[in-house]
Amino acid sequence: MEANVDSANVSTTPSNIDKEVSTENNFVNSAEIAWQEMRKKWVGDPSNRTSEMPVEPVISFNATYEDLLTSTTPFHKPIPLAEMVDFLFDIWHGDGLFE
Repeated sequence: MEANVDSANVSTTPSNIDKEVSTENNFVNSAEIAWQEMRKKWVGDPSNRTSEMPVEPVISFNATYEDLLTSTTPFHKPIPLAEMVDFLFDIWHGDGLFE
């Protein structure tokens, strides 16, 4: 049995085909959008930042790795991530562990 198809009802103009294809192929990376939103919350809005004076480091410039590991007293304020990374880099580089 063959299906009866009325060719007058089927439009195959290129503009209709392009519209159908373009709407079907729009990819939305929802994971990337969610990641960007979470990052914005973590980093903060750069337009709200003020040009603050550099703050005094939380970790003393003469602190050692052992000082941080053996101390049981909490720091007087949280250590910024950038400061901790700089500290660890200096320690590891000095020990020859970061080449």
